[in-house]
Amino acid sequence: MSSLDHHDVSTLLLGLGIMLGVARLLGEIALKLKQPSVLGEILAGVILGPTVFGSLAPEWSAQLLPATGNVPLSLSALTTLAITLFLLVAGMEVDLSTVWRQGKAAIGIGTMGIVIPFGLALAVIYTAPWLMGATEETDLRLFALFVATALSISALPVIAKTLMDLNLFRTDMGMVIVAAAILNDLVGWIIFAVILAMMGQEGGLPIHWTIALTLGFVVFMLTIGRWLIDKTLPWIQAHGSWPGGVLGFALSLALIFAAFTEWIGVHAIFGSFIFGIALGDSRHLRERTRSTIDQFISFIFAPLFFASIGLQVNFITGFDLSLVLIVLVLATIGKLVGCGLTARWAGFSKRESWAVGIAMNSRGAMEIILGLLGLKAGLIDEKMFVALVIMALVTSMSSGALIQLCLRQRKEKHFTNYLNSKQGYCRLKARSKRDAIRELVETACKETTLQPDQVERLVWSREQIVGTSLEHGVAVPHSRLSGIEQPIVVVGISEHGIDWDSPDGEPTVVVVMLLTPRSDNEIQLDLLADVARTLRNAKRVRRAHQTSSYTEFLACIKSELRETAGH
Repeated sequence: MSSLDHHDVSTLLLGLGIMLGVARLLGEIALKLKQPSVLGEILAGVILGPTVFGSLAPEWSAQLLPATGNVPLSLSALTTLAITLFLLVAGMEVDLSTVWRQGKAAIGIGTMGIVIPFGLALAVIYTAPWLMGATEETDLRLFALFVATALSISALPVIAKTLMDLNLFRTDMGMVIVAAAILNDLVGWIIFAVILAMMGQEGGLPIHWTIALTLGFVVFMLTIGRWLIDKTLPWIQAHGSWPGGVLGFALSLALIFAAFTEWIGVHAIFGSFIFGIALGDSRHLRERTRSTIDQFISFIFAPLFFASIGLQVNFITGFDLSLVLIVLVLATIGKLVGCGLTARWAGFSKRESWAVGIAMNSRGAMEIILGLLGLKAGLIDEKMFVALVIMALVTSMSSGALIQLCLRQRKEKHFTNYLNSKQGYCRLKARSKRDAIRELVETACKETTLQPDQVERLVWSREQIVGTSLEHGVAVPHSRLSGIEQPIVVVGISEHGIDWDSPDGEPTVVVVMLLTPRSDNEIQLDLLADVARTLRNAKRVRRAHQTSSYTEFLACIKSELRETAGH
């Protein structure tokens, strides 16, 4: 391709405009239907690609999205950029410290969540390769490793979004699931990087150098590189504009590291993903900045990439029902057995263990990305690619409803039922998170045998795992304690607001601290969900902020809820 002529530019821009518009429209419709936006974005590509538009109007389809020439090459370059940046966002969701803080449960669930499905897939492929679509020409070793990896990786962004939608993300169970998914994804992508290195590329580095440089890159970025980024961010924030300074820094380095991993023989997305982990783990990366980067990429570049997936194959001619069912069953059984049984061993209840297994079975963007790379590399054919995409979409769409079914409670519990006039309300003098938690703990421990210092350490330790701030100026620090039979709830009102690193950048003015019995795994989930429901309205939070006593706060919340119920 020497250069794009006038007609090429017109065709490319028209095709991109239609792809982005249809992808965003169907993505928004999917969200309205309580489904992941990626479902609508892929459907846009299916409609515009050979499956629908190409079959109904092949001549028009060839004019709008030609299969040969300069335009598809340019589109391929743009979608490569899009997925490279999307993996930066996915990496930023990873918090390595969360894995270690959650301890044996998260490590066990994450490890078995990749070992069991990986081993199950290998056993089936080597025992009956024809069931998985392998032929005599198939390189069975690479095919088996690739498919086993694709069936083992969970989709961290999908899992996090599902848990957020169900108000489970900041619970103890939610954090164990997220930590396990982080470990699962990291190991899975390293395995995939090694598979790419084993494939080799013409003119590339020898395989042993590729593997050594890949592992060295991971170790460097997650240790020294992470430290350097953490030291650099404050300088950029102090001297650069917002959000341009951090945004330019993040995107520039993401592309540089992506270029490095592509050069050593591993796909560019791996470099961007590992850099995203190092960047996202910095304590200096503000939640609002993180959200800005996420929105910039997720609303523009990601829809273009996922729409382009539908342009790759014909989903009707590539659909093989038996292969789809085998892939779906293998993937689901592997996750439910590996993660569910390990969660039961770690002390979760039977229903919670099922919920952990179902959550970890959520697939989505990661499997689809792997599938597309495998298709382009010749590791899999169109039928396996279609099966992987359908498996990812089905598990992603069903996880939320199935988790709700597993955790369904007999009776709703409200946090206001556990407030009392003696230790349920205080006006905060604190200007920092730590001081606010200390004040709330001192109030909570009145007329109890609890030791304030010990309780404060537990609540603060839980806060450091992941921040408990919500939107509209609300935070919900919490911990599970031994030695109490009923939950203790304290509401703190801050006159000036406290920097709690909230998602919307607003200062926190209403703090609800929850202390729940360690012996009751479910009450914490109920109360956290109730706080999120009750204080999700900005107007209600403002009214609660204006109260000056326990009685006023309780009256405010109950009157607001009655008005809402009346409407």
